[in-house]
Amino acid sequence: MKQFFLVFIGGGFGSVLRYIIGKYLNSTETGIPYGTFAANILGSLLIGVILGFAAKNNSLSQSQILLLATGFCGGFTTFSTFAYENHVFLKAGDFTSFAVYTIASFIIGFLAVFLGMFLVK
Repeated sequence: MKQFFLVFIGGGFGSVLRYIIGKYLNSTETGIPYGTFAANILGSLLIGVILGFAAKNNSLSQSQILLLATGFCGGFTTFSTFAYENHVFLKAGDFTSFAVYTIASFIIGFLAVFLGMFLVK
């Protein structure tokens, strides 16, 4: 139960921060999502720092990783996890999984958005 609470708390803070960044940086005039882009890039950097620090120093507990990486970064952006997982594939030399995962994530993600919009139309 503690693990769910940690993810819940971290995700809440991450989501609120993403909302604030989007509110101030996303352009309603041009439609360009600068805030979303910034959250994705910052989230990727942050999850890399957190998980890299945890792996290198073995100094973060599982609870801290759940709060910060799974919770906060997951709430802040889902792209951070996507980027980190691709880093793991590349670091392992698994270029096939990297390519399939990346292409499938983009294509299926876009198709899911269009399908959702189509279904509620």
